[in-house]
Formats: sequence, structure tokens, C-alpha cells
Amino acid sequence: MTTTMQTPKDQLVKLAEKQMLTALTDNTYTPRQKLALTCRILFDGGHDSGLAGQITARAEEPGTYYTQQLGLGFDEILASNLLVVDEDLNVLNGRGMANPANRFHSWLYRARPDVNCIIHTHPLYSASLSMLEVPLQVAHMDLCPLFDDCAFLKEWPGVPVGNEEGEIISKAIGDKRAILLSHHGLLIAGSSIEEACVLALLFERAAKMQLLAMSAGEIRPIPEALGKEAHDWISTPKRHGAAFSYYARRVLRAHGDCLS
Repeated sequence: MTTTMQTPKDQLVKLAEKQMLTALTDNTYTPRQKLALTCRILFDGGHDSGLAGQITARAEEPGTYYTQQLGLGFDEILASNLLVVDEDLNVLNGRGMANPANRFHSWLYRARPDVNCIIHTHPLYSASLSMLEVPLQVAHMDLCPLFDDCAFLKEWPGVPVGNEEGEIISKAIGDKRAILLSHHGLLIAGSSIEEACVLALLFERAAKMQLLAMSAGEIRPIPEALGKEAHDWISTPKRHGAAFSYYARRVLRAHGDCLS
């Protein structure tokens, strides 16, 4: 006999969220392993652009973070070849050097204590959309984790290796978790590595869908209240963690070496 057919939606949402707390298990990867997995996941998701782009996460000591070694592609990143750098990009652990463009990550980490992982990439569809100097439009249910959570920087500040770019980008993103940078690419500011990875994949899909929809007609907005409802429903640590675990299982079938 059914017991929930007359239950209001808000109660069903709360019930599902409660069930997810125990039904969805957390992964046990180390931060280094999560970052290596993220690099491979994003590579397979079309986020590679040669050596462009940076993925960072806060390390154990304040003012330090993990990042990939300049000269290695996302598909070459291992847990063991990640660097630990300080805010001045001095290498504290590892060999080689960080991408000089990591400087703006230091600014964003300072401005946003809630951010623990930053992903900046130049994937095909997001980079193509950035050339039109138009914001990302979130008008589909699956994309709602980005609803009212994606900023837009219309004026390209040039190569992001100076402190000026750090100030500009950290100010432009504000308190949001994503931003489209004109003539450049995307940036995700996540509270966790899992969240940042999932949102980066979603951002590129959103850009692709926007370009496809724009080629067919005018994109119709979704109601604000429903967009926010979907945002909050999908954007939870458990949901992002479960999605990351799925992508990790998938990528490990092809890139099992990345955890070494």
C-alpha cells in the first residue's frame, strides 16, 4: 500500500534529501588523488587546450595550494606529480614550476574563504561562447546548478599573469561559483574538488547547449523561482560527490595510472 501519493512536494524533497545522506557514500580519495582524477575527467570531457588552464585546490598549510606542473597536459597528471605552491607561486613540494597564470588563483582564494578548489579551462564550447561576449544562459533543468550562480566578465583583461587580473577576476565573480570570461574561458570556484569538477563539466555542456539553441531560435528563460528550486535541489555536497564518484569510476577504466 502506498503512503506518499498525497504527500506535498516540499515534504518529498526533504525525505529524499534525508535518504541521500545515508544512501550516497562519500569517496575516500586523498586531495591529490581527487585533483589527478579531476584532470583526467576534464580531459575526457573536452577541457584540454594544450597546456592552457589550471586546476588548484587548497593544501594543508594556509596560503598554499596544489596545482599541476607547467608542461604537463591534463592527461599526464598523476597524484604524485602535482606541486604544492605558495601565493607567490614558489614551489614548496614537487619538481618544475606552476603555470604563471595561477597568480589570479591566489587572489581568488584570498577573497573567497569558502572556495577550496578553482578550475580554469578553455574548453571548445565555453571558449567559443566567450567570443560572442554574451553571458551563459541557464535555461534547462539539468543546468540549474549554475542558475543565478554564474557571473560574466565582458572586458578581456589580457593574459592573466599580473596582479591586475587577479583583482579583476576575483571582483567580477563576486560570491558566485562560476564565471564566463570573454575571449578566454570558464572559471569555477568550488567549495570542494568534487563540486568544482562537476560544475566545470556542466558549464561546458551548458555552453554547448546554448550555442545549439541559439542556432535554432531564441532561448526562452525558465521561471526564476523554479530555477532556484532546481539549483538548491541538485547543488548539494552529496549529489556532487555522487556525480564525481561516477565520473571517477568511468575515468579510472581508461586512466588507472592517475592515482599513483
